[in-house]
Amino acid sequence: RGRGSSPYVIHVRAAVGGQDAPWASRPPARLVLEDGSVWHGTAFGHTGTAVGECVFNTSMTGYQEILTDPSYKGQFVVFTYPHIGNVGINPEDMESSKCHLGGVIVRDMSLIVSNYRSNMTLDAYCKEQKVMGIANVDTRAITRRLRVDGCLNGVICTDEGIPDADLVGMTKSWSIVGQDLIKEVTCAEPYEWTETSGDWEFSSDARRTSGEGRFKVVCYDYGIKLNILRRLASYGCDLTVVPADYPADKVLAMNPDGVFFSNGPGDPSAVPYAVENAKAIIGRKPVFGICMGHQVLGQAFGASTFKLPFGHHGGNHPIRFQPDGRIEISAQNHNFAVDPQSLPKEVEVSHVNLNDGTCAGLVAPSLKAMTIQYHPEASPGPRDADICFLQFMDMMQKERATA
Repeated sequence: RGRGSSPYVIHVRAAVGGQDAPWASRPPARLVLEDGSVWHGTAFGHTGTAVGECVFNTSMTGYQEILTDPSYKGQFVVFTYPHIGNVGINPEDMESSKCHLGGVIVRDMSLIVSNYRSNMTLDAYCKEQKVMGIANVDTRAITRRLRVDGCLNGVICTDEGIPDADLVGMTKSWSIVGQDLIKEVTCAEPYEWTETSGDWEFSSDARRTSGEGRFKVVCYDYGIKLNILRRLASYGCDLTVVPADYPADKVLAMNPDGVFFSNGPGDPSAVPYAVENAKAIIGRKPVFGICMGHQVLGQAFGASTFKLPFGHHGGNHPIRFQPDGRIEISAQNHNFAVDPQSLPKEVEVSHVNLNDGTCAGLVAPSLKAMTIQYHPEASPGPRDADICFLQFMDMMQKERATA
């Protein structure tokens, strides 16, 4: 904290021992939170003013996948790992075609890129994508504040002429609650997907079958990650991806073996059209939902959703599979959850988050439905959760055998 300044203002020195730090030539930037705290740092990426909801992510690797995950639309990500940007950006690790989050908040942005696959620096990529970043701020202190007080709206600003009070006002005039953001990230028209995990394949259970052994799956795109499509394709699925509001009767007319409901951003209670489509499909075809898809299907079952204090964002969340007690280490990214007390009796909680006891998965055998609230495709070191794709294949195979 700077002497003689507001107790909420954090200063990071740009010079040590009279010698300018390497980032001293970068323009100054501020992160202003809705609680009135002001965090001074240095800018990278785009310049200007942006508003979003601040969340923290505890992953130690995979910042590129986080930047391009559509589920972060409308949010600023505070990286708890201090050193970000050291492996640059490469075209192969994208989870979508663009950067979706609103701002990047890091302790130290690497000045050197060291990775043979990199073709661009993080700074250059954020400039290209018009995404703002701020470095040299105390991300530990920011994370503790979010952990204690819950998610806070924030503004990243490089315009020194705008008073702090005005920026605080901007944070209080914006909210992610009630926003339908999946319409901003979904595809415009249906398309086919065939790419598998290729050389990165690790599962001996992945099926590269042909002809009648393959499954036809329709995927609702609420902001679907490319690696989810690759995993489904690797397990023997021919995929048709459709927009978030694609009518259920058109999906059923394709006569798929199963329907997948994807991840996505925003408030699940703000997408009633998605819930209505899910209601029309449940019980008629095997269905599998991840993240937003889990929340949409939860509402279609009759349950309600609620906002978590600070969400789950990271690659180290322990999950218990209720039927046999198996523990999975999962990657997660969500701010909302399904209320298990509001579920009908035919729907059971299949997975539980061991950090806070929230619902992390649902199963309804009579409705041919399964969901999870985390990302099995992310493989955050362990590959425990990849079994979920195999379970979906088994569900479709069982349905095919009884048809």
